[in-house]
Amino acid sequence: MPRRTAAAVLACLLLSGCAPAAPGQVPGTTAADSAAASSGAAAPTAAAPSSAAGPTADTRQPRPGCPGVRCSSLVLTGDLLLHEELWAQAAADAAATGNRPLDFVPMLAAQRQYVQAADLAVCHLETPVGRSGGPFSAYPSFNVPPQILAAVKETGYDACTTASNHSLDAGTAGVERTLEALDRAGLAHTGTYRSAQEAADTLVLHAGEARIAVVTGTYALNGLVPEEPWQVDMLEPAVMVAKARRARIEGADLVVAAVHAGDEYASTPNVQQQQVARALADSGEFDLVYGHHSHSVQPIEKYRDTWIVYGLGNTLAAHATPNVLNTEGLMVRVRFSQAPGGRWSADRLDWVPATWDGPGHRWCPLAPDAPALVDPEDRACVSAKADAASRARTRATVESLGAAADGAAEWLISRDP
Repeated sequence: MPRRTAAAVLACLLLSGCAPAAPGQVPGTTAADSAAASSGAAAPTAAAPSSAAGPTADTRQPRPGCPGVRCSSLVLTGDLLLHEELWAQAAADAAATGNRPLDFVPMLAAQRQYVQAADLAVCHLETPVGRSGGPFSAYPSFNVPPQILAAVKETGYDACTTASNHSLDAGTAGVERTLEALDRAGLAHTGTYRSAQEAADTLVLHAGEARIAVVTGTYALNGLVPEEPWQVDMLEPAVMVAKARRARIEGADLVVAAVHAGDEYASTPNVQQQQVARALADSGEFDLVYGHHSHSVQPIEKYRDTWIVYGLGNTLAAHATPNVLNTEGLMVRVRFSQAPGGRWSADRLDWVPATWDGPGHRWCPLAPDAPALVDPEDRACVSAKADAASRARTRATVESLGAAADGAAEWLISRDP
C-alpha cells in the first residue's frame, strides 16, 4: 500500500519556516491537504509530466489491473466496539510481549495483508476513548482504552469515522479527548468535532491517484443532547448532500457516505437505512454509501449504479448478548477508476467475511485462501464447522439483494493483480 509521509512539511519547517497553521492543519499545507497529512499522507502534488511541456496525466497508459488511466482503492471496516473482554485480552497480550500496558495489535494483525494492499483504509471508532490509565467503561456508556488507536494505525489504517449513537457517552470531554488521541496516533477523522470550523470542513483524503471525501451521519445519540449542534454529524440527508457538493467544489474526486443506522443484530436493512442510502445515491453526489451500527453483516446492493453496503458488522467486539451474528463482520474493498477526461466511478467491489470469536479474539478472515492465522496446525478461525457456517451465512446475506449478479465478489488475496 502506498504509504505517505510528511517529509515535505518537515523540509518546509527546517529550511524556510512556515506560517502558523490553523487548528488541526499541518504546517505548510492547505486545510484540505492537512487531512491527508494527518493520515500519514504527503501533501498533494501535480502529476509529473514526461517533459517540460509534456502531456497531462490523462494520456498515460492504464496501469496493470486498472481499467482506466487512474485507479484508487478504498478499504472499509465496521464497528470497533471494545467491551471488557477485549481490553482484558489486550492486557494479557501486553504481558506476553512486554510492549505496552495494553496491546491490541495482535487482535488486528491479520488485517494487515488486506489493509496495506489498499490506497486508503478507513475504520469506524464506535465509542469515545478514555485516558491511557483509565478508568474505562463499556456498555451502556463506553469510555475505552485509547491504546486501540495505536493498533489501528499500526495495522495500516489512515482514518476513522466517529459519528455514532455512542459519540457522547463521555460528554464533550470524551469527544475532545478522542479527537486528540486520534491526532496523536496520526489518524485523520470525521464525524465528531471540537469547533464549528472543524465541523464545517469535509474530510478529504488522498487515496492513490484520487482525492476521496468522507461524509458521516448517525441516526441517534442514545438520548443525549450535544452542547453544540455541530458537535456530532447527524443522519440528515440534505445536510450530507450539501457537504458532499462542497467537497466536490473544493476538489474531491469522489465522495463516500458513512451511515450509522439500523436494527441491532439484523441481517436486513431497516426502512430508515434504505431511504437514507437511496436518497444519498439519488442525489448524484455520492460514489459509495456504506453503513455500520447493526453489529451484524447486512446486504450489499447496486442501486442505480451506486454501491450501497448496508452493514459491515463489527471489526472487534465482545457482546454479552449471545448471538452469532454479532461475532461476524465484513471488510470491503472498492476500486475506483477514471477513464481519460471522465468522472471517477466504482468499477469493482470485493468483500471478505471475518470473525473474532476464536482464541484470543483475533480478527480472522474466513476467505478460503487465508493463511493459518490462529493455529498453524489448524486453519480454522473458530472451528471448521463454525467457519463454514459463518462464511455461508455471510455470503447469503451479502448477496441477498443481487450483489453477485452486479459484480461484487469475495476478496481473494491470491487472485489480486
